Amino acid sequence: MAQKYRIYINEKVILLTESEPKNKENYEKIDAEVFDLKIIYTWAIARKNKLFYVVCGNAKAFLKTVAKSVILIEAAGGLVKNEKDEYLFIYRNGKWDLPKGKIEKEEEVKVAAVREVEEECGIKVSNIDEKICKTYHTYIMRGEVVLKKTHWFKMRCKRQDKLKPQKEEGITDARWFKKGNIEPIIANTFPSIVDVLVKEELINARKESRTKIQESGYDG
Repeated sequence: MAQKYRIYINEKVILLTESEPKNKENYEKIDAEVFDLKIIYTWAIARKNKLFYVVCGNAKAFLKTVAKSVILIEAAGGLVKNEKDEYLFIYRNGKWDLPKGKIEKEEEVKVAAVREVEEECGIKVSNIDEKICKTYHTYIMRGEVVLKKTHWFKMRCKRQDKLKPQKEEGITDARWFKKGNIEPIIANTFPSIVDVLVKEELINARKESRTKIQESGYDG
């Protein structure tokens, strides 16, 4: 299966792919031979299009090359669910988001993910499950183009009504949302967060499918 990676620039997406994307008429193509994220960042921001793609022989290797060309920051965060199957979201800089933050030097990725979630929401994580995915988004920091690589994990905790959003980090609200009531989140969040939600749903669907197969007694 052809590998694909997405680099997010605010509301825009650059797809690194080993084959032409479906509905490619909705995308604007970027030549892999001249791809330079420092230049592409400003260029993409100025374009009306929101979707771009780069065809490369090895998407993973291409992404590594891109990461080496700019400042790379690694972060970790979580999609937290409580015993009522509600999801925890934060509100920061006018957008709904998921709690996350920078991994400290020599800190384990899972440890960082739990620490950031607990610090930003004032909760106690009771369990951290498997990794959901990694996302990549780029922005300007002190005049330099930065690529942030974020590791996302499924987490569990008991519902806490008195959430404490970390205001010094620009978080003005933190709330629990029922799965069926996250339309406000989808309408006002980043594409990378939607990606996390979609991939978590796929993980759940695969688990449910495996459970049904096991319960049916089918052993292959």
